[in-house]
Amino acid sequence: MITRDIVLIALFAALMAVLGAFPPLAVPLIPVPITAQSLGPMLAGGILGARRGALSMALFLLLVAIGLPLLSGGRGGLAVFAGPTVGYLFGWIAAAYVIGWLTERKWMRLGFPLAFFNCLVGGILVIYAIGVPVTTYVAGIPLWTSLAGSAPFIPGDVVKAVIAALVIVTLKRTYPLVEARS
Repeated sequence: MITRDIVLIALFAALMAVLGAFPPLAVPLIPVPITAQSLGPMLAGGILGARRGALSMALFLLLVAIGLPLLSGGRGGLAVFAGPTVGYLFGWIAAAYVIGWLTERKWMRLGFPLAFFNCLVGGILVIYAIGVPVTTYVAGIPLWTSLAGSAPFIPGDVVKAVIAALVIVTLKRTYPLVEARS
């Protein structure tokens, strides 16, 4: 790993902290707020690639674990890793990796539709595939209840996927950081 990689990983961990500064939007009857931070893994994976994107999310979660209040609403510390949203937090690492992996494989053909698809797969499908079952387990609720409770967040995540895809494609043209992989 070179200095440039370390700087980019730290930069995207900092970007996650900035996204956490946006106030969470509370949804009635649902204990989990809508936040801007789910945009971070999409950007990290699509801009940095699989390895660096996942490492930036892991660094961010390490900073949260040591007590820095970087999550939306000023939350931080080990307690957040015992709550019902822990699956979504760890899903950020997997999401950044999957988005980065998909982006690296199709780098030469990457346009908005493909970048958007990558963000949908990694940023929604992967995060929810990890987050929903973990919420079910931690909260002790049926899987269907957990899935129904997560459903209202999907439209906002689709909007975040559109934003991320636009940023990824723009940066690919102007200042590419991902290297094509076969």
